Amino acid sequence: MTTANYISALPEPDALPPFPRRLSVIGSTGSIGCNALAVAAEHPDSFCVVALAGGRNIARLAVQAEQFRPDYLCVLNEALARELATLLPSNYRPQILTGPEGYETLASLDEADVVLSSVVGAAGLRPTLAAVRAGKIVALANKEALVLAGELIREACRETNAVVLPVDSEHNALFQAMAGHAGHGLRRIIITASGGPFRGRDAAFLEKVTPKQALAHPTWSMGAKISIDSATLMNKGLEVIEAHQLYGLSPKHIDVVVHPQSIVHSLVEYEDGSLLAHLGPADMRIPIAYCLCWPRRLPLQLEPLDLIKAGTLTFEEPDLTTFPCLRLAFEALDPRTGSQAARVALNAANEEAVSLFLGESIAFGAIPRLCEQAVNAIHAAADARLDLPAILDIDTETRHKVREWAATL
Repeated sequence: MTTANYISALPEPDALPPFPRRLSVIGSTGSIGCNALAVAAEHPDSFCVVALAGGRNIARLAVQAEQFRPDYLCVLNEALARELATLLPSNYRPQILTGPEGYETLASLDEADVVLSSVVGAAGLRPTLAAVRAGKIVALANKEALVLAGELIREACRETNAVVLPVDSEHNALFQAMAGHAGHGLRRIIITASGGPFRGRDAAFLEKVTPKQALAHPTWSMGAKISIDSATLMNKGLEVIEAHQLYGLSPKHIDVVVHPQSIVHSLVEYEDGSLLAHLGPADMRIPIAYCLCWPRRLPLQLEPLDLIKAGTLTFEEPDLTTFPCLRLAFEALDPRTGSQAARVALNAANEEAVSLFLGESIAFGAIPRLCEQAVNAIHAAADARLDLPAILDIDTETRHKVREWAATL
């Protein structure tokens, strides 16, 4: 038996902000951000969008901005900000911020009740931490923030009473399956994985995989980076680390099973043998809406799950030999073999390797090899605690090394 120790305190419903809740969406032009705004558009009486932060896709951001008319926008740089301004209606002039500091500002606005953190990758760490330090309700879709700095975020939640709510479908499923149990009486949590597009394939096949093949996820519609992570099972590895940080559980209480139908989104096993599972359609609007309105549930215009049509549900052991990224994540989390520095290096190496693969500079099979090389290059004690500058230094250094190594492949 074990007990979960959730990353933040969960307030009573009457202590939560009233509706309509004021939203700041960090990463509005990505898959999660677009789905969140679809939920907001479907329920205009429940939300007021006060800020939108995009990246380079200013055409999409301009459309979103015109629809929701937030007072604040943010993009990567001044050139994009000037171009964005030309795309907005003449009678709408929001404040347009830029760069990392702009994202942090929008994540900590006094006007925002809830911050959706959905920037992809390590770039989401700083705005996530800013939102937590500002005491916000953080709907967290950026797992990398917890992979890199879960300890810092946990400490900040204690100091500011910020609330972290997990948007990832697997962790949202776990969150719901633990509701009402106060984290007691757990035996383990079981995170499900679809297996990606290459489930059952061998290593020789994977060496010849193209980006187009790897992006073709069998059940979920996601952005490019997370689709590749799903194909390598690194996404599941990052989710294992995320689960450790969210729920305060050791690796021995976290399991992964391959469930290709993507209907059971995760399970919690209790000491009496009960397994509580969350089932639903493979649609991210469900966990997004749950977090934005927690603990209220919103009706969504989705086709309900038909268990008869769903048919047989199957579960398999993950293949850690053909897909070593999941093994690397467990090793980086294990206090006997890993460290926070190793987890930072693993994430940085993966982000760079995925970018190189999508640019057709390396083979698909090189992704786990570069990740393992990066982790092996780290020599840090398991209990070494890193502050934000140290995390960012390891992240930057690892990225440089991976590009150097990749150039010799």
